[in-house]
Amino acid sequence: MNSNIYVVGSSNTDMVIKSDSIPNHGETVIGGNFYTFQGGKGANQAVAAAKLGGRVTFVCRVGDDSLGKNSLREYEAQGINTEFIGVEEKEHTGVALIMVDKKGENLISVSSGANSKMKIEDVSFLENKLTNNDIVLTQLEIPINVVKYLITICSKKNVKLILNPAPYQRIDNEYLQKVHTITPNISETKYLTQIEINSIDSSKLAAQKLLDKGIKNVIITMGSNGVFFMSEKQMGHIKAENVKAIDTTAAGDTFNGALAKAFSCDLDLVKSIKFSNAAAAFSVTKLGAQDSIPKLNELDKKFQNYVYS
Repeated sequence: MNSNIYVVGSSNTDMVIKSDSIPNHGETVIGGNFYTFQGGKGANQAVAAAKLGGRVTFVCRVGDDSLGKNSLREYEAQGINTEFIGVEEKEHTGVALIMVDKKGENLISVSSGANSKMKIEDVSFLENKLTNNDIVLTQLEIPINVVKYLITICSKKNVKLILNPAPYQRIDNEYLQKVHTITPNISETKYLTQIEINSIDSSKLAAQKLLDKGIKNVIITMGSNGVFFMSEKQMGHIKAENVKAIDTTAAGDTFNGALAKAFSCDLDLVKSIKFSNAAAAFSVTKLGAQDSIPKLNELDKKFQNYVYS
């Protein structure tokens, strides 16, 4: 099975400076290289799912500018269905300014632009289009009322919705309890649970707290420390793949896009996480957001076989 994947989220252009260090407050760092990449959490996740072989429809808004036109061309080149991407007049396409240090750590500031103009009307077509085999993936770089609407219709239609709660915005428990899978990192987990993640035990406490809200699957991504997961029937810790990180910018987005691909192939939770871990690990070994995301044939054969079998 290879179900439809609908990614609803943001589209940005990333402007990146890579230098030895990230400046402190009031400091200027001279030197470094400048790059421009396609980005945005929604777009990164849509491209990840598509490059890994998913059948992806991306729903977003871009500005009526050269950045938006270029974004559309790039999505189409990846085989993504763009018929539901809206163009916002008199508004710029979202922009992210990113600084990356020599260790691959980053600092990001985003001007949302057209992303902030997304409305429920832009996604209401899904209410009639979704079947219970489809996968919906969304984040929090778009207006929260749109996310709440998506959660509600997916719950009503018994559709698996993956919520990547990034960047963090508060969502009431009445919506969280309808989420199929949530994928916070350690910072977002603290916001959601008020529990500091510094060990497997603290991850377990936080995951249980989220499970108690009604969420079916909790997947806490911990970077180089791997992933802790919990569902009603199982829990565990999966180590990260051992790689040398160059740029971690799109690692989380690659993980989430890969997870949507894995779910669309009806993989079990453990295989889905291992597949997503492998894709995320590959992405940190290259510079940029979407450029760093692997194609399916670039992953180790054992992970390819997960979604081919």
